[in-house]
Amino acid sequence: MQADKDEVSNALTVIGSNTSAATFLCSVCLTLGSLIGAWLGNSSNNIFRSTLIYGDTRQSTMSIKFICLLTCFFLAFSCFVQSARNFVHANYLITTPNCEVSVEAVKLAVIGGGDCWSLGLRSLYFALVFLLWFFGPIPMFVSSIIMVFILYYLDTNTKPLHPHRKLNTEKLSATISRRGLVARY
Repeated sequence: MQADKDEVSNALTVIGSNTSAATFLCSVCLTLGSLIGAWLGNSSNNIFRSTLIYGDTRQSTMSIKFICLLTCFFLAFSCFVQSARNFVHANYLITTPNCEVSVEAVKLAVIGGGDCWSLGLRSLYFALVFLLWFFGPIPMFVSSIIMVFILYYLDTNTKPLHPHRKLNTEKLSATISRRGLVARY
């Protein structure tokens, strides 16, 4: 917010890339949800009733499995839509001319977009577990255990974050100019 135009353009590029990725994942989730809905509407879905599938393959159980999978895809869709909305709002706040926008408002919009992005990805992870449920309870159990380890790895931070501090630009420019003079001689 208080940076040069080059630094602001870099921030806008990153936020624009996140918006594009969220929009793409919205499209993927909506497409997959629509395909599963059309497949569910088709009465000839005998693929999951073969002898290779272990577990219950009654029509009511298969409907519950489809509904769980559809719920995950549509939840991911709504999370990615909210993520794109928050990133577009942050982009708008940064580029508003002749207006004092607080850094806190932009920060909240970016953090909200990141949180919705994370929830959308988690919903896609759980959709993978529900997809393996079609092949029986054993693949679902194994994939659930693997998913717990993956999410534990993604959610833990063993290294402390780098402490950021605001630099005094006057001292920094004086230090750079002194170093430049020393380097010349």
